[in-house]
Amino acid sequence: MVPTELVEKEFWRLVNSIEEDVTVEYGADIHSKEFGSGFPVRDGKRRLSPEEEEYAGSGWNLNVMPVLQQSVLCHINADISGMKVPWLYVGMVFSAFCWHIEDHWSYSINYLHWWAPGGRLGGVWGASGGPGGGEPKTWYGVPSFAAEHLEEVMKKLTPELFESQPDLLHQLVTLMNPNTLMAHGVPVVRTNQCAGEFVITFPRAYHSGFNQGYNFAEAVNFCTADWLPAGRQCIEHYRRLRRYCVFSHEELICKMAASPEKLDLNLAAAVHKEMFVLVQEERKLRKALLEKGITEAEREAFELLPDDERQCDKCKTTCFLSALACYDCPQGLVCLYHMDDLCKCPRSKQYLRYRYTLDELPAMLHKLKVRAESFDTWANKVRIALEVEDGRKRTLEELRALESEARERKFPENELLHRLKGCLGQAERCVSEALGLISSQETGVPAPALTLEELRAFLEQMNQLPCVMHQIGDVQELLDRGARLGVEVPEGRRLERQLAQAAWLEEVTATLRSPRARVPLPVMRGLIQAGRTVAPSPAVDVAMAELQELLTIAQRWEEKAQMCLEARQKHPPATLAAIIKEAENIPALLPNIQALKEALAKARAWIADVEEIQNGDHYPCLDDLEGLVAVGRDLPVRLEELRQLEVQVGTAHSWRDKASRTFLKKNSCYTLLEVLCPCADAGSDSSKRLKWRQEPGLYRLDAESLGLSAQDLRDPGAVIVAFKEGEQKEKEGMLRLRHANSQKSAPPLPGPGPPSCVCGQPAGPAMLQCQLCRDWFHGSCVSWPRLGAQKPSPAWWEWDAKFLCPLCQRSRRPRLETILALLVALQKLPVRLPEGEALQCLTERAITWQDRARQLLASPDVAGPLERLAALRHRLHGGDGGDGALREASCNEQTKVSVENGDAPSPEKNGPLPSELEALSAALPRLQGPVLELAEGTRRPLEELMMEGDLLEVTLDEAQSIWRLLQATRPPPLALFRLLLEDS
Repeated sequence: MVPTELVEKEFWRLVNSIEEDVTVEYGADIHSKEFGSGFPVRDGKRRLSPEEEEYAGSGWNLNVMPVLQQSVLCHINADISGMKVPWLYVGMVFSAFCWHIEDHWSYSINYLHWWAPGGRLGGVWGASGGPGGGEPKTWYGVPSFAAEHLEEVMKKLTPELFESQPDLLHQLVTLMNPNTLMAHGVPVVRTNQCAGEFVITFPRAYHSGFNQGYNFAEAVNFCTADWLPAGRQCIEHYRRLRRYCVFSHEELICKMAASPEKLDLNLAAAVHKEMFVLVQEERKLRKALLEKGITEAEREAFELLPDDERQCDKCKTTCFLSALACYDCPQGLVCLYHMDDLCKCPRSKQYLRYRYTLDELPAMLHKLKVRAESFDTWANKVRIALEVEDGRKRTLEELRALESEARERKFPENELLHRLKGCLGQAERCVSEALGLISSQETGVPAPALTLEELRAFLEQMNQLPCVMHQIGDVQELLDRGARLGVEVPEGRRLERQLAQAAWLEEVTATLRSPRARVPLPVMRGLIQAGRTVAPSPAVDVAMAELQELLTIAQRWEEKAQMCLEARQKHPPATLAAIIKEAENIPALLPNIQALKEALAKARAWIADVEEIQNGDHYPCLDDLEGLVAVGRDLPVRLEELRQLEVQVGTAHSWRDKASRTFLKKNSCYTLLEVLCPCADAGSDSSKRLKWRQEPGLYRLDAESLGLSAQDLRDPGAVIVAFKEGEQKEKEGMLRLRHANSQKSAPPLPGPGPPSCVCGQPAGPAMLQCQLCRDWFHGSCVSWPRLGAQKPSPAWWEWDAKFLCPLCQRSRRPRLETILALLVALQKLPVRLPEGEALQCLTERAITWQDRARQLLASPDVAGPLERLAALRHRLHGGDGGDGALREASCNEQTKVSVENGDAPSPEKNGPLPSELEALSAALPRLQGPVLELAEGTRRPLEELMMEGDLLEVTLDEAQSIWRLLQATRPPPLALFRLLLEDS
């Protein structure tokens, strides 16, 4: 016989040789259904011998293996040649099979038959070797994890072949020396298969080989439960290569899922996992289809269609769960992965063809789960029954029902089933013996005599059984009769001690083994105390040791939990979770551990709340963050997010404090939000006075006048809408208030009359009228404009004698530039404040008013009078007709009066010289006016705009310009000037 190594060397020499040609013949892929199998088959054509009958039903018979219960392929109806039906291979020397993997990456099994002397074919029952034995077959294999590496190496070494045929490796026409592959890092194994031996290849394991000589082999595919994920990956691979499938993987999975009761337990579990993936993917694809506007659908029994009528036009995959079709292109069909490649027709013409609805698939999934978990459920019930884990012994009927369930559901033989059968047998024997003892006492029929010791042992045996024994009471009564005898029986006292021990042990067992509730520490201490009164025995000592150890461990964990709850240095959730998880294994009720568990649950809920707020559509509100910070600080858990929230809250408070300093006057009775929002109750004179008389800083609901609740303040849209409505209410209310106050005498006469001023008292001497609300105010109640504190120009209409009462001017009224700086800082905050929303609305309102004012001031009807007024001012300052007493002593223009602080300048610091006051007083009689005339249609818009500008809590230059222009159209207010000069 030629050595196999020599034949192998010659084979590869010939393969690599360019000059030599060798022709061989190989009878490959011969259908066994047509030409017969090398294994015995029950086909009715001939009668099988007893020996052949044995092998005809063997799982190792390649005609039987693909259709075994554990095989996936048994659920495919068609006889797929080469996969379910074996193929035959008659080889000669150097006949070879090229590098390839099996269809659908399935397993394959190859058996090498042998030729017996005289030409008779020997099957699996024959011995290999000997005279006439078939020659070996040499195999080379690559593990599945290196499949892609092998493909890359082959493409790298023969790129021109793969460019023309991308699926070259699926055509079984490529040989490459294993040494070449190993030189490029591909792991390769080899073996020689002799006659009578099997060779099995695993999913996606590339293999090739050649025959050492004349031989005869038979091969078939099979698929076990662990193949299912590989089968799914293979379909995805085929889809990329646009390769035809041998069968529909989806159809196979769904067919098994439709009849889960027929599946092996392991196969049911594997199918459940695959079905879950399948359902999730189908949901995603159909959702994408809906998003593209395809809503029409029709049910289709795909399994009734030939494969070539349900293949995707794009990737050639065999469709089953769903496909996309078109009413106008009836020949077209694509899978949902290629929904964009069907046709150019409108989406309204396309429709879904589906096998199952999305409601039917979860139902199939549930049935699979029930089948897959049926054994686990049964095993759990048996384990609980045999171990009495829940403290309740089962009846014999319940145990027999568990045994019957295992038999009916064809559960495999296992240790639990053996224990269950043994327990049932022992219980039935005990029942029989107990009934014999009891009946002998009642009927007098002699029974086997038992000593007290044997009776006690029998009673102990019945107590130890995990099932209810109704005869225990009768046997116990037999023992108790010894105590009622008038004779001292030594065994009686010993039996009493043993009964006390048994009762205590049973109480300990019932307490510690019950899963329904954990043992409180006081109960555990009580059991230990009771155990000290029981006579010692090995069982009692073991139980006492177990109780004491459990109590010690429980107390240690309680102390550890107490330290965590009270520690100044808090621990992170992971640490507490680890402590709780370890403590879960202790069958004792630990109050501190429970408190720690509740704290951890609150911490996790707190973290979830933080994530929900932080991931919302808007930045979180300051009130929400303050509440979270307050809750987080009280938890005995170190929360990494808490520090971040504290920083955010602190930053927001800093911004609000800065905004308050910018807007609010000293000891203001208003909150920042009230100042920033429109005064919706502007028309209520009494409510405004009531607000003014409140204690400074007294808290009230900030947005009460706007009708905003605390929840509304969290909605930016609600704040904006309320602000807009508040603007209109403020304007309408102010018009009503101005009209009402205009009915009062000007100035009001001292004495009884309607209330005035912020004090609500009647009018008195020396009262000023607010230019906005038209009400009158006592000089002792409000701050007046300090006319003498200025250096008035000869243009008297520019004198800042404008007075706004503290009810109308509620803030310092900062300049718009200052507010914009606050808004820039606000944009950097990751927190939403109601004040921020209001400030944005106020700024938008101010800018809108400013645009309107600029447009009006630039209009021809107003621009002309402004130019004349400027020329007149220039002449007065230049000495062309101006009063010398009012000329400025320096080049300084009148400083632009800032009301940004909201308080009048201090006369002690900025007061005028006596000569200046005298000059101002002396010049009053010579002031003339009006110096300008405006048409009614021009003046009225200016007055309306002026009123709206005075409502703004913002200082704008345009408001000053409109005020001076309107002043110039009126006579000089000599009485007001005299009053202000007297006050100065």
